[in-house]
Amino acid sequence: MWPKVPDQHKPGKPLVPWGLGVTYVLFATVYFFLMYFLKIDSATNGVSASLTLAVCVLFGGFMGMLDDWIDLKWRYKAFMPLIAALPLMYYAIANSNLVRTSISLPFIGLIQFGNFYYFLIIPLIVMIVTNAVNMLGGLNGLETVCPAIVLIGLISVSPEPAQILLAGPLIIWLILAYFNVQGKLFVGNTGSFAIGLTIASFALVTDLKSSMLISIIPYVFNSAFILLSVFFIRKKANVVFDGKRLVSEHRRSLVTLLTYHRPLTERQIVAIISAIVAVFTALGILYTFI
Repeated sequence: MWPKVPDQHKPGKPLVPWGLGVTYVLFATVYFFLMYFLKIDSATNGVSASLTLAVCVLFGGFMGMLDDWIDLKWRYKAFMPLIAALPLMYYAIANSNLVRTSISLPFIGLIQFGNFYYFLIIPLIVMIVTNAVNMLGGLNGLETVCPAIVLIGLISVSPEPAQILLAGPLIIWLILAYFNVQGKLFVGNTGSFAIGLTIASFALVTDLKSSMLISIIPYVFNSAFILLSVFFIRKKANVVFDGKRLVSEHRRSLVTLLTYHRPLTERQIVAIISAIVAVFTALGILYTFI
């Protein structure tokens, strides 16, 4: 039923089902609609948070599926999430009396954006978060465990109705992460784009922007590293698999930085990066209480 691709970092390169992130997209969308119809998430000023999240996840899944099918170039898919920002912009404008148009950052303080928040900051957050999450992948568990850590952190500091809103999608994502860590499936770009948009849209809807931005610092660091290498060196990050471990001869991404002349197993790399994400997520959580 599912197309299969070789697992490049396993002996013998076994074929693994690919693109199962679509199951998350379908389940999460149905779950959000149920939250709306069961009136667990009531609409404010005629705009529902659950329906807004459903639209964002659907578009994220569509964008990822399109990339899986035709392998979109970065100059196209880098800006495609801007379309998914439209429902979030509408939600924020409709709830302008409840939405804060400011962001508090460590060492900087409170930054007030005013109307620029709706038309500039929301699209930028959606674009950066979605692409950053998509760029940190390629190893079993890396593109599923790390987003799950960020989501768990955001849920832990969100109000109770919002916790229920994302409980179902988180459970199905954790199931996918369990099998992905074992090398039983790949979520593909369909899953990584959808979960990236879930993180961005949930943080914006629940006004947890500061916590989310701190949590994804490792993602931003990885993306900046990759983009700088591509733009200035014209070379992509790459690791070599010797049958047991991964090693790199350069430093062009977070993965290659860890494996630079230091052979590590796939599990070790994923564990280290997950721990780094967990540390920054914890800092993001703590920042909400300051």
